[in-house]
Amino acid sequence: MAKHGVYTQEAPTKVATPAVAASGIPFVIGIAPIQAAVSPAAIGAPVLCFGWDEATEKLGYSDDWAKYTLCEFMYSHFKLFGMSPVIFCNLLDPKTAKTAVAADDFNVADHKVVLPIGAINDSALVVKNGAAACVADEDYIVYYNGEDCVVELLSGGTNYAATTLSIAYNAVDTTAVTANDVAIGIEAIEACMSRVGMVPDIICAPGFSNDAAVAAVMATKAAAINGLFGAKALVDIVAPDYSTVIQTKNDGNYTDLNQILCWPRVRLGDKVFHLSTQLAGVMASVDSGNNGTPYESPSNKSLKCDSAVVVNGAEFEEVYLSHSQANYLNEGGIVTALNFVGGWKVWGNYTACYPVNTDVKDYFIPISRMFDWVAKTLVNTFWSRVDNPMNSRLVGTIIDTCNIWLNGLTGAGYILGGRAEFLDSENPMTSLMAGIVKVHIYLTPPSPAQEIDFLLEYDVSYVSAAFGG
Repeated sequence: MAKHGVYTQEAPTKVATPAVAASGIPFVIGIAPIQAAVSPAAIGAPVLCFGWDEATEKLGYSDDWAKYTLCEFMYSHFKLFGMSPVIFCNLLDPKTAKTAVAADDFNVADHKVVLPIGAINDSALVVKNGAAACVADEDYIVYYNGEDCVVELLSGGTNYAATTLSIAYNAVDTTAVTANDVAIGIEAIEACMSRVGMVPDIICAPGFSNDAAVAAVMATKAAAINGLFGAKALVDIVAPDYSTVIQTKNDGNYTDLNQILCWPRVRLGDKVFHLSTQLAGVMASVDSGNNGTPYESPSNKSLKCDSAVVVNGAEFEEVYLSHSQANYLNEGGIVTALNFVGGWKVWGNYTACYPVNTDVKDYFIPISRMFDWVAKTLVNTFWSRVDNPMNSRLVGTIIDTCNIWLNGLTGAGYILGGRAEFLDSENPMTSLMAGIVKVHIYLTPPSPAQEIDFLLEYDVSYVSAAFGG
């Protein structure tokens, strides 16, 4: 058919737009009062929450953080730091982790009986008025209100005027979730991309990460989520005082470059937090302030606390670290809390591999995180190019896209410099024939300025100048 007129076509852009990876996204595994949730999340699966209301609806909430470890993180991240999102993974299953509570008599006040939040609203919950059994949804309803499981008599029922009720029920057994369960359950992080559409770069297990086996599994998963993406495992160390922390680190073999070790805990009012919990909030906050780029260290950034504490029996004992004591911990690869200038701050720039590993890209927290972040961005950006015809046009697009993006990072101050190169020495003919292309990324994130030295000298010339000499 003959064509008559003016026609246009569009050619694909030779440079791709980078799919910049998100940072400061925690994956937190542990125990939640799921029995009290309005819309309970699946057990042992990642659930994405963007705020307090969503988290409490899907997971429930209790101030008993010793039992319900996810609630500590929920409160810290959403209430104190105002950060989101968080990917939670609850391992408590009320259908299996439960114990029977024998029938007991309860006084009725305002037509209600208040049970603890651990009570489960299932078939084992039996309500009687004397010898007469009460019928659910006819004589009473059960709901959760804050820390309470409420049995409320209905005005249309035959037992509305009852003054005492006999109630038996099942209660959740949080002790059924062990450190071994957490170590196994961390595997759920592999499902984050497919189930919630994003991959975390921070892994937390408050109340469990002090177990060496759990910490080791956290580090293993942090090294390669989905076999591709790097993260950092925030691990708490339990030690009675600062002088034993480094020995505890060595005994537990906490030396992985993907671990960040935390000691001690911190307290705000009457609430006690694992330092790893608040460190995650600080990291997310710092990243957010830098357009989601993790190039800045969380060290010397403010915590939400008024003291540091360690466990002493059934009580918490305050810890007072001097600057030199905090630096001693830093030199052993420990991140701590210091109240020195400007209030309570995170103190420490090193991952757990320091001082054994002295590769700057491994031991400095922000540099190591930047390498993970750049790698994640490269995977996200060029995944769609996998299986395209491998030719000079494809390689050129990859190189140009990388260099433009790296130049932008340099201009923003996020890196000191970076470039992408296609090197003949790394791309032999046999590899190219097999469909394998290697792009070499040169990358230099800035080191944290952890030591600033001033030299003070008395200059006698100013004396002469002052007196006209």
